This record gives sequence, structure tokens and C-alpha cells, in this order.
Amino acid sequence: MTLPSAQPEALPPDALADVLVVGAGATGLALACDLARRDVRALVIEQQDGLFPGSRGKGVQPRTQEVFDDLGVIDAIRAAGGRYPKMLTWRGDQPVREWDLIAQDATEPGTPYPAPLMIPQWRTQEILHERLLQLGGSVAFGTRLAEFTQDAEAVTAVLESADGDRRTVRARYLVGADGGRSTVRRALGIAMDGETVDPRPALVADVRIDGLGRGNWHAWPEAPEGALLLCPLAGTDLFQLFAQYATGEPVLSLDEVRRLIGERTPLDPEAVREVRWASDFRPRAALADRYRAGRVLLAGDAAHVHSPAGGQGLNTGVQDAYNLGWKLGQVLRHGAPDSLLDSYESERRPVAADVLGLSTRLHRAGRSGDPVSVQRGKQTSQLGVGYPDSPLTAERRTGLPEDALRAGGRVPDFELPDSTRLFDLLRGPHFTLLAVATPAPATHPGILTREFAALDPLSPGLYLIRPDGYLGLATRDAADLADYLALVSGQHAGRAM
Repeated sequence: MTLPSAQPEALPPDALADVLVVGAGATGLALACDLARRDVRALVIEQQDGLFPGSRGKGVQPRTQEVFDDLGVIDAIRAAGGRYPKMLTWRGDQPVREWDLIAQDATEPGTPYPAPLMIPQWRTQEILHERLLQLGGSVAFGTRLAEFTQDAEAVTAVLESADGDRRTVRARYLVGADGGRSTVRRALGIAMDGETVDPRPALVADVRIDGLGRGNWHAWPEAPEGALLLCPLAGTDLFQLFAQYATGEPVLSLDEVRRLIGERTPLDPEAVREVRWASDFRPRAALADRYRAGRVLLAGDAAHVHSPAGGQGLNTGVQDAYNLGWKLGQVLRHGAPDSLLDSYESERRPVAADVLGLSTRLHRAGRSGDPVSVQRGKQTSQLGVGYPDSPLTAERRTGLPEDALRAGGRVPDFELPDSTRLFDLLRGPHFTLLAVATPAPATHPGILTREFAALDPLSPGLYLIRPDGYLGLATRDAADLADYLALVSGQHAGRAM
């Protein structure tokens, strides 16, 4: 594992940025990448001296893989990761059952990445950071947000380096992507209420172990003092250790990991050669009351935290960033009204609430010992996430069949008449207008327009696809397009939506 150099970026006094991103986790880095390709000047700061070093969020869901495709990192992500191995349940030194944690559903049409991918969080963040550098961005490591204020025009933030040096920056917007203990959220006074999912503390660590097969995810659910799992991390020679504590508190040390291995598994404690990273936590589910306060917005764990069951955390944060990035771009570069940013909370907060419920159910189901109850499939893929009730959703057609693609839904991939794929058209920071057996009206440069005499599975009409791959407008009347564009670009329209 090679982490980027922890050299802080030089920050001139009274620097001006479009967006100040606080936190260089997966959420902050994905947002910075999206903003960079929109020519939005983002300053990313990270309090730590380098990128997060652990594997914690190791599952990348199918929908997030589509996001990574659009951001230009999917090839690197897939090369660095791998498929989830089958679970192997043990009772002491006896293997009991081999089973699939990931439901083996048939490949669905319109889904280029049907299966979750395992890749350690540290590697995902490395790849996103490398992509940000390619796009001309950077991260100021070893830099914390000391304080901030906001006015009608911008946010004024005081940044402090590890040596105590302070700089003041002005940014049009500030995004707190600084984790569950978010400094930004607390400074805003935004409550984050929730519940303890499981009172038992747990230890998670990345370890190197000799003599353990890497073909399975090994589980000792009935081990004394709490379950213990060892998952081979794809693309590495490490295992992720997860151990619950019925009594006592986790200790983050090599000796403690060896003790756990010796007491709960048939493995020799001395087989544990190294602990690369370790952390302790208590699973909790909580949701911020608001995602926005003036020119400050929250994303990722700063807005929602939950159990790791189901592999939803990193994915929900990345998709927060994907939703917010194009809206900030429209406001800052294309004249959209500031009110467009209000749709970020109205769209993403209900998604987070659903994710919290799902993760909590899966976590508690896992305590029953029934493998089927924790199996992951369509419910965790996030392909079904949509925004049917969003103020940015305009379905103007009537009499649709039950299975028709409707405004607010994720647009699936499918083959175009020239044998290319729809996702090839969507890739990039633009809107996409599909005119099917309908004349395409004139549009501005931020919209890629394609006309088709016929296009299965779409019926005749106009389909405006948002930059994040969701169908914003579906209509048979070209006049509706001008009204919709007023919402997302500030262009004059004849009538309101």
C-alpha cells in the first residue's frame, strides 16, 4: 500500500475558491473530481497528514461503479478490486457451511456492473486522489478548519496547518465531508439524532496472517466472547478482521489481535504477522436534521452514519457527492439559481433515511445466525434509488405502461442504433437530450442532443437526462424543455413548472 505524500498545499492569505471541501475521504474526493471536470475551483483540505489508511468501506455497489465510470476511474477501481469470496462458517476448527453473501442474480439488462466489487477503502481513495491530480486539483493535507462564518456572498474560513500557521480563504460554498464527528456540522449546530444499532463494541483491523486460505471469507459466529470474521481483501495480501466484544473494550494493538485469533479461532496467534490499521466502533444509525445551512452543505458521514452491514456507507457518500457536484456546477458556472441546491437535501436525505433502515435491519438480522437474512442483492445495489418526488422531476406523459422508464428514475444502459451504448453518451459533465421520433428544439452548449427515428425501449418524445444519470424530464411537448431548463440553468422560460 503506497499512500500519497503528505505535503500540504501552500495556501495564500485571503485565497478565493468556488468551493471549500472539508475532508478528503471518498465523498470529498469524488466531489472534488466532479467539480474539477466542471471547471469549478475547489480547495480540498484534510486534517490528517495523508489519506485514510484502512479498509473500512470495502464494498463498491453497482450504482457506485456507474458513478466511477462517469468520473473516469472505473478501470482502475476494477483492476485494483475483485469479487466477493464465498463465506465459510466455522465452529471451532471445523468448517460448517460455505455460502454466498452476495446473491447470485442473473445479469440484468441495462446494468453494466451487476455485482458488488470488493476494494479496500484506502485504495478507492488513492484512485480518486490520483484522478483529482490528473484533473488539475489537489488536497491540502495536514490542514484543519479552525472556524468559519458566512454572509450573503461567500463563506470566510480560517484554516490551520499542523505547525499552527493560519490562513483565511473565501469560498462561494463550503461542503462538510468530514465524517461522523463532523466539525462543520457541529459548528452549524445541526443535530444528528439516531440510535445505537448494537451496544457491543467491535474492532476492525487490516492484518497480515500466514496459513489462512484466501478463497473464503472466514466466520466464527459462535466464538467465545463474540463473533470474529476474517475477509481476504481483494488486490492485497491482507485480511480485514472484524471482532465483536461481549464484554470489555477493544484494544488497538498487535498483541490484542493475536489474543483474539488465539481465543476465537484454531489459528496460531503468531500467524498474525502485522496489523496495518485498526479502529474500534459501536454501530450507530443517525441522520442530520438538515443538509444545508445557507452556503454550507453536508455530505457523506457528516450527514448520515449507520452500521456497515450491507456495504452502504461509502456508496451513499459518493452518490451524495455525485448529486451535489453537478448542481454546484450549474449554479457557479451556468447561471442556475441558488435555490437549485435546495434539491440536494430533498433528494438525498430520504435516500439516507432508507439506507439507515436497511443497514440496521441487516445488522440485527445477522445476529440471528441465518445466512439468508443478511444476503446482499438488489436491495443493496442502489440501482433502485430514484427521485420521483423531487422538484427536479418532471414527468409530462400520460398513459404509460407499468414498466415504462419514468422521470426521476435511473436511466439504464442500452445499445444505440450505431452499436454504441447509451452510457457512452452520458459520460461527462453535460445534460443529455434524447429526441425520439420528435424534433429536437435548440438547446444551449451544456446539453448533448441526439435524435433517433426510434429508440427501444423509449417511446416517441423528449428525454432530458441529468448529469448524474437520472431522467429529469420526459415529455412529448418541446415547450416543456424551456421551462425545465429554467430550473437548472436560469434560462428564461415562458411559464413555471
